[in-house]
Amino acid sequence: FFFSRLIFGTLYPAYYSYKAVKSKDIKEYVKWMMYWIIFALFTTAETFTDIFLCWFPFYYELKIAFVAWLLSPYTKGSSLLYRKFVHPTLSSKEKEIDDCLVQAKDRSYDALVHFGKRGLNVAATAAVMAASKGQGALSERLRSFSMQDLSSIRGDSSSAVPGPVPVPLRAGGRQSQPKPSRGASEGSGSSGK
Repeated sequence: FFFSRLIFGTLYPAYYSYKAVKSKDIKEYVKWMMYWIIFALFTTAETFTDIFLCWFPFYYELKIAFVAWLLSPYTKGSSLLYRKFVHPTLSSKEKEIDDCLVQAKDRSYDALVHFGKRGLNVAATAAVMAASKGQGALSERLRSFSMQDLSSIRGDSSSAVPGPVPVPLRAGGRQSQPKPSRGASEGSGSSGK
């Protein structure tokens, strides 16, 4: 059904609609416009009927026959349906349909603006929170580095001179200076003699 509908329901009428526009023949143009209106309504109705009537015998074959009936220049199905049902219904309900469309358009615009503002507020709050948390984490990380750690990050590990062992921070934020041990100072003094 899909392949048949694609060719006969969509591509064939599209090509002849193109020819009608190109030739500027008003009669052909109106005929194909009526077809497209009926086909749009058929496609919309088909979305719901497929759910409930797909089990019906020859359902898909009937849909193909309906599309052929719409297209046929002998039956003029689309023109008949448009003139008998669609045009009178749309003419009587046109004002209400236009009002509903305007209201829907206004509501969708208001909703878009509302959610846009809300999204920007959430994003700004998240950015400020991340920056404030990031700044604290970065400063803590930098305080925990020793000079040897920093030189290995730069890639100067071969030229790095072994330094003192890193000493943890005190509560005041200052590093305590390591006291030289007696053995280390005496050993260095005796080697000089």
